[in-house]
Amino acid sequence: MERSLTPTAVIAELKKNGVTHVVWLPDSETGFLYKALTAENGLSLVPVCREGEAVPIAVGLWVGGARPVVIIQNTGLLESGDSVRGLALDAWLPLVMLVGYRGWTRHGVTADSAARLTEPTLHAWGLDYYLVESGADVGRISEACQQAQRESRPIVVLVGAEYAGEQ
Repeated sequence: MERSLTPTAVIAELKKNGVTHVVWLPDSETGFLYKALTAENGLSLVPVCREGEAVPIAVGLWVGGARPVVIIQNTGLLESGDSVRGLALDAWLPLVMLVGYRGWTRHGVTADSAARLTEPTLHAWGLDYYLVESGADVGRISEACQQAQRESRPIVVLVGAEYAGEQ
């Protein structure tokens, strides 16, 4: 049986890559991180009211010398399109975005239009992405962080895993 994705593993990957701030609007796929992030002393949690605010806030933190990540849901990624385009892409911001992949299924059969539009939208915007389905995939967060820094551009980590508790 595959290991489930745990808050401890995700936070360890973020810290290993020098992340200082998490700009976030909790959602159904990444909500399992909330309690652990609020208790984590090594990362500053920056809540937002709408996903469209996340990238501009992350840009401000980055300009100020911080190393933020954004955590939003795929529906919020779609809402954030102009700020992703105008700020993250055009400014060559090495930003990692963990995106809750609402509606995603391994076999691609879904009635949820957010899931159906996520990857085509990332392709249209020219954003590379990694898929995290289980705890075994958590290292892909580091791969995304390294690629974002190396290429000085935003990279997405799609979180398609179900949280089943700490292992």
